[in-house]
Amino acid sequence: MPFSKVKGWKWESYWITGGIFSWLIVPPLAAWLTLPGFSEIIATTDTSVLLFTYAMGLLWGIGGLTYGLGVRYLGMSLGNSVVLGFCSAFGALLPSLYYNINPQEGKTSFNQLLSTTGGQLVLLGVLVCLVGIFISGRAGMMKEKELTEDKKKETVKEFNLNKGLLVAIISGILSACFNFGIEAGKPMAETAVSMNLNPLFQNNVTYVVLLWGGLTTNLLWCLMLNAKNKSFGDYTNPNNPLFKNYLFSALAGTTWFLQFFFYGMGESKLGNGASSWILHMAFIILVSNLWGIALKEWKGTSNKTIRTITIGIITIIASVIIVGIGNSLN
Repeated sequence: MPFSKVKGWKWESYWITGGIFSWLIVPPLAAWLTLPGFSEIIATTDTSVLLFTYAMGLLWGIGGLTYGLGVRYLGMSLGNSVVLGFCSAFGALLPSLYYNINPQEGKTSFNQLLSTTGGQLVLLGVLVCLVGIFISGRAGMMKEKELTEDKKKETVKEFNLNKGLLVAIISGILSACFNFGIEAGKPMAETAVSMNLNPLFQNNVTYVVLLWGGLTTNLLWCLMLNAKNKSFGDYTNPNNPLFKNYLFSALAGTTWFLQFFFYGMGESKLGNGASSWILHMAFIILVSNLWGIALKEWKGTSNKTIRTITIGIITIIASVIIVGIGNSLN
C-alpha cells in the first residue's frame, strides 16, 4: 500500500528503491540487532550452503518480479489468491520432497508426512488450499464475463485474465523457492543456536544471504527497465516529490521484510516448514482479499460471483485450520 503513495516514478524506480531496503539494508540490520556476530557465521559457513541459499533467492526474485505483474493484471484480490496459493502449496511441499531424496536428521520428508496422521492432515490442507485457489480463479473468470472493459479498468486498470493467470502461476511456483531457501540455509541458523544466541531469531542470518539473491534478480531487471524506459531521472527529478517517494518506498520495503522477520520467529517455534509456510501464505491471501474488497475490485459483479470469491476465501481459511490441526498432532 505505501507504493500507491509514490508519485511521478515508473514502477521499476520505486520497486528497486523499496527493494534496496527490504533486501539489502534492513535484513543485516535485523540480524545485527538480534544475532550479534552474524557476519562471522556467514563467513564460516560452507560455500555450497551459501551458494544454494543464494540460488534459491535468485529464483524467488524472479517470482517476486512476476508477482507484481500478476497483481497488476488481476488486481489485489484475485492476483494474490492465485500467486500466493501456488506459492503456499509448492513452498510447503518442496522441502519435504527434497528431504525425501536427501534425508537429514530432524527434517520432515514427504514419506514421513504420508505415514503420520498429522502429516496427512498437513497434505490435506495443501490440497484444500489448491481447491480454494481454483474457486478464486473461477470467480475471476466470472468477473471477466460480467464486466465491460471499462468497468474492469475502473477497479484494475490493466485487467487481463489470461496474461494475469499465466504470470501468477509462474510467480507462485518460483516464489515458493523462498521457503526452500530457508531450509537450505538452516546450517547457518543452527550455528546461531549453537552459539547460544536467541533461537527465536535464528532465521535472520539466513535471510541476509537469501535476499542477496532476490536483490540480484530485481536489481538487474529494474536497471534494464530504467534504461529501456529512460527513467533513471526519476531518482533526482525535482519535479517529483522526492522526499515522499523515497520515504514511502523505504516504508514499503521495510514493511515487506517485517513479514518474514515475524515469520522466521513463528517458524522457529513450529519447526515444520510445510505447516508454517502455508499458514503464513494463507493469512496473506486472506488480508489481500479483504483489501481487494475494500478497494471495490469486485464492484459491479453479480451476487453469484461475490459468493464464489467468498467461498474461495473461506476454503483457503479452512486449509489453514486443517494444517494447524495437523501440525499440533506431530
